[in-house]
Amino acid sequence: MTSVRVAAIDCGTNSIRLLVADIDPATGALTDLDRRMRIVRLGQGVDRTGRLAPEALERTFTACREYAEVIREHGVPVERIRFVATSASRDADNRDDFVRGVVGILGVEPEVISGDQEAAFSFTGATRGLTGGQALETPYLVVDIGGGSTEFVLGEDTVTAARSVDIGCVRLTERHLVADGAVVDPPTPDRIAAIRADIDAALDDAAAAVPLDRARTLVGLAGSVTTVAAIALDLPEYDSAAIHHSRVTVGQVAAITERLLAATHAERAAIPVMHEGRVDVIGAGASVLLRIMERTGAKEVVVSEHDILDGIAYSLVEAAA
Repeated sequence: MTSVRVAAIDCGTNSIRLLVADIDPATGALTDLDRRMRIVRLGQGVDRTGRLAPEALERTFTACREYAEVIREHGVPVERIRFVATSASRDADNRDDFVRGVVGILGVEPEVISGDQEAAFSFTGATRGLTGGQALETPYLVVDIGGGSTEFVLGEDTVTAARSVDIGCVRLTERHLVADGAVVDPPTPDRIAAIRADIDAALDDAAAAVPLDRARTLVGLAGSVTTVAAIALDLPEYDSAAIHHSRVTVGQVAAITERLLAATHAERAAIPVMHEGRVDVIGAGASVLLRIMERTGAKEVVVSEHDILDGIAYSLVEAAA
């Protein structure tokens, strides 16, 4: 059987991402044709209002129009497009507005998946490329730190336990680092303590379903993790090839987190690898990663650029088999 061309879209709380790829059903080899990301902040204010803001919806629909054109250019048939929506759209009262907009632009209905489904896709995407050559022990603990939620997934070849908890870089920033409509820069010690308390409570929740202490390799996904890795590598610009499967020690993560939390907006924005959409939320995201490493005793995190997006793409091939 020849390769299958698919288009996977992952719409999270902070960003919307597209992967157009050819996948060989026999070997599972995935070849990128187009992989891109836009920061749209779909989850803007959802934790407070319970609704998707009109301006957040429009930013998201603008990205969807761009993605629709890319998908057409690559000739992906509509039955090989899958649009997965995660934390923000699960929480919103007006998610029907979101669904109608996406269908009108892309011709496919967004699937508002459960936290468990999100975890399974993340695990598949992150671990398929972790071969024996990586010399990594199993089971893996895959942590996907998003804008509104973080997924914890334990497994070897398949998932054995998973839990999604409501901590993410956007949600924590809006809860604890915003005053009078503006981000507090840099945050006060009591605000940092409040973030850490939220994270610790969420880790207790995760540990009730996922035996975190069983993990032998910690695998970190998504923008907060990859940005921390890029800073640790001292890259002059964001380089996904250099970041993918890099290893960052807990000491490096602690130092970078302290630096980010002590910095002003301008200082964070001046970091060469920093995406403008992450400037205000990276301190909270790095804090989540650090507390996970401290809680699990992980000496390092293996960073993956392959994640839920790749898992969604693989699912399209499995459906075609």
